[in-house]
Amino acid sequence: MKRWKAKILSILLMVTMVTVTACGTQQQTSNDIQTSQIMPTSQQTEGENKNMEEYYIFELSDAVDRTSVHYKNRYGIELSADLYTSKYLDKTQTYPAIVIGPPYGGVKEQGPGVYANQLAQRGFIVLAFDPSYNGESGGEPRHISSPEIFSEDFSAGVDYLGSLDYVNREQIGAIGICGSGGFALSAAAMDTRIKAVATAAMYDISAMGNTMDNESRNAMIKSMSEQRWQDFENGEAAYTRNYPLEAPLDELPEDLSGLNIEWWTFYGLKRGWHPNSGGSFTDTSMLPFTNYSLLNHIDSISPRPILFITGDIAHSKEFSETAYQAAEEPKELYVVPSAMHIDLYDDTNKIPFDKLETFFKDAFK
Repeated sequence: MKRWKAKILSILLMVTMVTVTACGTQQQTSNDIQTSQIMPTSQQTEGENKNMEEYYIFELSDAVDRTSVHYKNRYGIELSADLYTSKYLDKTQTYPAIVIGPPYGGVKEQGPGVYANQLAQRGFIVLAFDPSYNGESGGEPRHISSPEIFSEDFSAGVDYLGSLDYVNREQIGAIGICGSGGFALSAAAMDTRIKAVATAAMYDISAMGNTMDNESRNAMIKSMSEQRWQDFENGEAAYTRNYPLEAPLDELPEDLSGLNIEWWTFYGLKRGWHPNSGGSFTDTSMLPFTNYSLLNHIDSISPRPILFITGDIAHSKEFSETAYQAAEEPKELYVVPSAMHIDLYDDTNKIPFDKLETFFKDAFK
């Protein structure tokens, strides 16, 4: 157990430095002059003046329609989402539906859209959304991360899907990619309308509070608490963008090491780059995660089924294994051969869409 906690802690500390930047600074690159500044509020909806149609990381199937939609969560924050449906949709019938959340620091035009594009071809109505305070969704200040609100965003997606006449309200599921896996499970524990949950390359962001020793945890909390004074005095929350804003790099920076290499391979290069996906949150965003466990009641999701998808060489594999052990039946852990963590964001040759289709259709019988 101690060895496992040490490994998870090392992963979480890297995630904090790379995607949250509250406990450390990322290695500087030649591109950091333009990407690591604290951005004023007026500039923080980073892609608002760009044509977002240019920035989907995949090609939309000729058999799929994509519609931009907006709706509010129960906090009154307007969410921006894409609704994917088959071109052959018969709106006099009802269909199963799935709401999909992005990786932690990602947006709907990346992994969620990849999944939605494929699943819509298989007969599902699919909603891919930007979390509150991020992407094209509303909420101020920008780039906040919140365990409660990010979980609520899944339920807000269920609200919207259930309002569509052609969606069967008894057949709505959720998929969480990376950090959204924890939020999807948290939402399902609170929202019985979610009839089945699948996670892909899951991260439990809140696990940091469970694995750090008291000294490290207290030091992190003290640092972020002090940062609140600075944010108040500056009139805005400190935020450091990790990845290029204007365009992806042609190749990886030479000074990267460890998990930075994997993150940059997706977020910093053409493969997964998006102007609204800076890969980070405000410097104090991790504070609530130190006191909020996303998976405390994962057992209460039963008898609704859970599918945990991970890669056999994914650095995040143990998050899925641990959550699988904590969940009650029916549950399944599906390991994809030769798949890294980021492969389950966008690699359609490795993401097990046949498995996902079967899982949800069986769950909805």
